[in-house]
Amino acid sequence: MELTGSIITLTGSIVLFLGALGIFRMPDVYNRMQAGTKATTLGTVLFLIGVSLGHPGCGCQGKIVILIVFILATNPVSSNALARAAHTAGIKLTDRSVKDDLKDDTETGEAK
Repeated sequence: MELTGSIITLTGSIVLFLGALGIFRMPDVYNRMQAGTKATTLGTVLFLIGVSLGHPGCGCQGKIVILIVFILATNPVSSNALARAAHTAGIKLTDRSVKDDLKDDTETGEAK
């Protein structure tokens, strides 16, 4: 069980590293935010599951489950709020972006 936990923890660490690389390489704030949010959500969940499996006698499985639920509930919501705030503040998309779903909302003043 310790080997399985170590492999899952390593996988989570790799996902977190790739997310950091994605933040560095993406062209605009919206793409960076997406790369960071997806990577931190998946990477942290995998890392915590790996720690839980690797150390079953620590008695912290309940806390890890609460942390995972909290991360799954708050990361996407906070990322969405930050992206809408950035769009409202007028931060432009990159020239390579093909679609701006919020453009119509800001012009008409409606919220989806």
